[in-house]
Amino acid sequence: MKQHRMRLFVAVLVLGSISCQALSGVRDVPQGNENSSPEVTEPSSSLDDSNASSPYPVTEDAREITDFGDGSILYYTNMSLEEVMDFYRDAYTSRGYTERELLTVVSDGVFSMVFDGDPSGKAVVIQSVDLGDGSRTVAIRLEAQ
Repeated sequence: MKQHRMRLFVAVLVLGSISCQALSGVRDVPQGNENSSPEVTEPSSSLDDSNASSPYPVTEDAREITDFGDGSILYYTNMSLEEVMDFYRDAYTSRGYTERELLTVVSDGVFSMVFDGDPSGKAVVIQSVDLGDGSRTVAIRLEAQ
């Protein structure tokens, strides 16, 4: 039980941090060259997506997609927790990815799930938080296993 709470706490902190970055539009600029753009690294996930502004599959109603340039994105949707989880289970398992069910956490409008099978060898981490106004954030990133 203690590990479950710790995982949930970490997931909420990560999503909060990503949400704050998205809302503030803050990006790191290399020292000594304030006028240059940060280097953008594309994630190696090869999933096809109908939304050209995202390297990952996103829900049909995805809006305000923010690509942080480090292989992670954040967007907003009005879909329910269950609908978003079902969307990602369908999207990834249909392409041969495997959900690490042991790491799937659902609690109080928050979820975190992990899929293995990306060509990069990294795990796909998907986390979401209910914003209480009928919408939720969805954050996706690749993470070393």
